[in-house]
Amino acid sequence: MPSSMKLYSYWRSSAAYRVRIALGLKDLVYDYYPVHLAQGGGEQFGSEYSALEPQNQVPLLRDGERVIRQSMAIMEYLEESYELSGASLMPRQVRERARARGLAQLIASDVHPLGNLRVLKYLESELGLDQAARLRWIQHWLNRGLSAFEALIADHPSTGEYCEGDAPTIADCCLIPQLYNARRFKLDMSAYPTISRIEATCLQHPAFEAAHPSAQPDAPAA
Repeated sequence: MPSSMKLYSYWRSSAAYRVRIALGLKDLVYDYYPVHLAQGGGEQFGSEYSALEPQNQVPLLRDGERVIRQSMAIMEYLEESYELSGASLMPRQVRERARARGLAQLIASDVHPLGNLRVLKYLESELGLDQAARLRWIQHWLNRGLSAFEALIADHPSTGEYCEGDAPTIADCCLIPQLYNARRFKLDMSAYPTISRIEATCLQHPAFEAAHPSAQPDAPAA
């Protein structure tokens, strides 16, 4: 029987990746609806999907009659609506919750948008930047963001096995997909030992493993 929850996703979208992790941590069942962001000029621009998502982005979550857009809002929705399902995406204490949110927003608001597909396309088509220049652009902003992230978690008393404490939170949901992108763009990760340690821990967790781009039904065959 189909689930009442539907996730519109693209296998390599880091924003969709973070929502897939959250769904896994919450033990929530959902149907996967692929939206190919590059095929035929981008399926996200089709009339049917545009009616659902005027920004033409993924992810988008349909839960029954509810439609939730933007990955951070989706994760907060899952946490608040399914509080008793699976693991919590947020720490218990207010101060710890604020720290987890801040780390998540560092990635989602400050780092991810600068390397988004539509930004890279604009740099190419409108500003004429070649592939090498676009790579320098994205590596610059990845390094700036991850350097700040590393400084915030290295030797911090709240950092545990994960970004905040010893259980994965919304911060880890955002960090790991961004590291997948960093490796795609050949970023040297040697300057980020704490981040790399947390990444190794996360990638052993079943929810992170199941959410990995290579495990998605629309991922290209190896």
